[in-house]
Amino acid sequence: MDDYKKYENDCKKVRKFNKKLLSEFEISLKSSGLSKNTIDNHVSNIDFYVNEYLLYEGVTEAKDGGNAVGMFLGYWFIKKAMWASPSSIKGNATSIKKFYAFLYEKGLIEKEDLDDLKETIKEGMPEWLATLDRYDNPSIEDVW
Repeated sequence: MDDYKKYENDCKKVRKFNKKLLSEFEISLKSSGLSKNTIDNHVSNIDFYVNEYLLYEGVTEAKDGGNAVGMFLGYWFIKKAMWASPSSIKGNATSIKKFYAFLYEKGLIEKEDLDDLKETIKEGMPEWLATLDRYDNPSIEDVW
């Protein structure tokens, strides 16, 4: 089997597992009393993160993807998502925190991993927003 077929097969397996995780995540959000619109936004954000970003160049399972949030929100999302805005970056950060808290409650990640993710988001947010501002400013040539 060539490398690309192996990659495609591995992605298929991960997407199947992600579908189950996203369904369970949605149920957990419903039980917390959030509105349908808010739940849909969180699930959509996480679907994009785990099924697009974490599978973009390699195969990373959701449980192993918490340490990739900085590159996602601070670079990849800004470049790849035409809808990137300060509110969408903040919304994705919130969704990711909720999702990894959910993974922690399921026993799929350690408390230290969740704490590290939250700290990365807290510390990185000002720079990510500044990067987006530079990216959207046509007079700035060296965004990064």
